Amino acid sequence: MNGLLGYLTDPWQHVFMQRAFLVAAMSGIVSGVIGTHVVLRGMAFIGDAVSHAVFPGVAIAFVLHTSLVIGGAVTGLLTAIAAAVFSQNRRLKEDSVIGVFFAAAFGLGIVVLSTAPGYSGSLESFLFGQILGISDQDVTTVAVTGAVLLAAALLLHKELVAVSLDRETARALGLPVFALDLVLYALVTITVVISLQAVGNVLVLALLITPATCARLLTDRIGVMMLLAPMIGTLSAVVGLYLSYTYNLAAGGLIVLVATAVFVACWFLAPRHGLLAGLRRRRNVGPAARRPAAVGS
Repeated sequence: MNGLLGYLTDPWQHVFMQRAFLVAAMSGIVSGVIGTHVVLRGMAFIGDAVSHAVFPGVAIAFVLHTSLVIGGAVTGLLTAIAAAVFSQNRRLKEDSVIGVFFAAAFGLGIVVLSTAPGYSGSLESFLFGQILGISDQDVTTVAVTGAVLLAAALLLHKELVAVSLDRETARALGLPVFALDLVLYALVTITVVISLQAVGNVLVLALLITPATCARLLTDRIGVMMLLAPMIGTLSAVVGLYLSYTYNLAAGGLIVLVATAVFVACWFLAPRHGLLAGLRRRRNVGPAARRPAAVGS
């Protein structure tokens, strides 16, 4: 018992781990809520695309010696707005337009990077996260930004869900579909930016998508999904950090691997939509199908 208590409390004796736990938990909560809308919309691709779009902003901010987070947020938002505008053409599919603009943004980042030969160290932390090097200011920034994102998602919850489930019906009801597209793109972009410090550019898609996908397997109710996804995201972040501290391994990678393990467990064990539940249903249907019908039925 004492060993388990020591395992749970020891990391909290270090200030850098306290900051890491706070940012990881907040990133898990925000990513779970916003990721639910992304999964409902079938837009998992946008999370990966946005993580590429913030790249030129980070590179430009490094060259100008300004905030990498602000730089990434600005270019991510500008690229997201451009994708939303051009995807209004019904001849073009949304994922195609997103691919064009976000790939272009990543290309711009590579060009900018080539002008800054001293960028390699900061690039590594951008790609793979730097959660153990987070400052008090970073914690405050993530907390305030996350609270704003959650408030916006709560305020526009019904409208965003309506557009995700049926765009044409939402438009017929008079909802501003284009404006809601912009809002969702902006929410995803800022969520990605504040999560970069936790898991890095390479893995941020997993924190945005995997918890919401797990919740999708566990429930058919959107409200419950909105609660489960941030819980799974936070659990994955905290457990991943504990494993990172114990075994001295990369925190971002372990957070994602824990989330993936939860997904695999849900895929097998989900009460209605898991593999085992499907096998049980087929097993029960088999004998019923072979049973002769009653006379006169």
